[in-house]
Amino acid sequence: MSASDQSSESSAVAAGWRPETRLVHAGTLRSQFGETSEAMFLTQGFAYGSAEECEERFVGPGGGFLYSRFSNPTVAMFEQRMAAFEGAEAARATASGMAAVTAALVGPVRAGDHVVASKALFGSCRWVIEDYLPRFGVASTLVDSLDLDQWRAAVRPNTKLLFLESPTNPTLEVIDIAAVAEIAHQAGAVLVVDNVFATALWQSPLALGADCVVYSATKHIDGQGRCMGGILLASEQFIQDHVHMLLRQTGPCLSPFNAWVMLKGLETLSLRIERQTATAAAVADALAGHPKIARLVYPGRADHPQAEVVKKQMRGGSTLVAFDIAGGKAASFRFMNALKLATITNNLGDSKTLVTHPAITTHQRLTAAQREELGIGDGLIRLSAGLEHQDDVIADLLGALKAV
Repeated sequence: MSASDQSSESSAVAAGWRPETRLVHAGTLRSQFGETSEAMFLTQGFAYGSAEECEERFVGPGGGFLYSRFSNPTVAMFEQRMAAFEGAEAARATASGMAAVTAALVGPVRAGDHVVASKALFGSCRWVIEDYLPRFGVASTLVDSLDLDQWRAAVRPNTKLLFLESPTNPTLEVIDIAAVAEIAHQAGAVLVVDNVFATALWQSPLALGADCVVYSATKHIDGQGRCMGGILLASEQFIQDHVHMLLRQTGPCLSPFNAWVMLKGLETLSLRIERQTATAAAVADALAGHPKIARLVYPGRADHPQAEVVKKQMRGGSTLVAFDIAGGKAASFRFMNALKLATITNNLGDSKTLVTHPAITTHQRLTAAQREELGIGDGLIRLSAGLEHQDDVIADLLGALKAV
């Protein structure tokens, strides 16, 4: 049985499994040794039994592995497993989350096209939209992500793609994905959704009408702060028309070692996300109403500004909480410096509880006015819940607030 046949068989079986089971078994491709753990194929190239086989691999319809920049058995297992988990026809892995985002945004557009995106984006994503695409003749318009009328008004006859994050980074706004998808499709455009903050466990953008969903696998999928990676998932047609050749020829490939780490991360993803979500919810409840917290946002709470949208399209909250420390930058710095357990960083989705100051890290490139428009003040803290006991995390946060 060929590698493609085995992957197809595994995917067919996985269709009847629940998500947690797919995360452990889907896409498994065993070698002749019958290993129980996924094999790590640390190889650049592949040998052919004959010149005829070599020709067939490159030009024939039979498939097979050619070169690890194109495809690799370990990477293919990661792609198959993520596709089964997400409910997607196809997936392509990349060296980082931003490589996945960039491929999803660059692939469908050409010079003369137009892109509409949310203003509320991770700093690097916004740079691709505002600075990178226009270099190649692709115009862009940024809109208030919560205002559907702005999405509609921004669409032009040459609009080919809409892009959003939901929940947004770092203020955790929740956008009505189905409504934006309808706007995109009425215009003949495609919708790309960054689903990192919700994860595929709590939100399914493809089922809501998105054409492509992207993840930084560096975050929850690895989940333990070890490796970089990214993945995009879509229909087979979307991948073949917009992504396959771009990745093959430009080379932002995921290393087999990192793919193997991601595969092992997927086995515990549901357990980790459930635990981290519960901790984030407990943190939000513990901090809500605290006199030194000026604002708190968590998608699992009834007081979330888009609570009805959350209820409609998400199956759970998030592993992240956003809150403003009263007193601005100086007060937020005192808070962070007083933490004993939580780690100051700019990452998220780790087994350790992490805190980030977006104004000086992920969104420092924006002007003060742009940050203010997005609700990213100098006192804003983004917390990513880890796997510690939630009472220890809460005690650490409340103790640090005493320093404010």
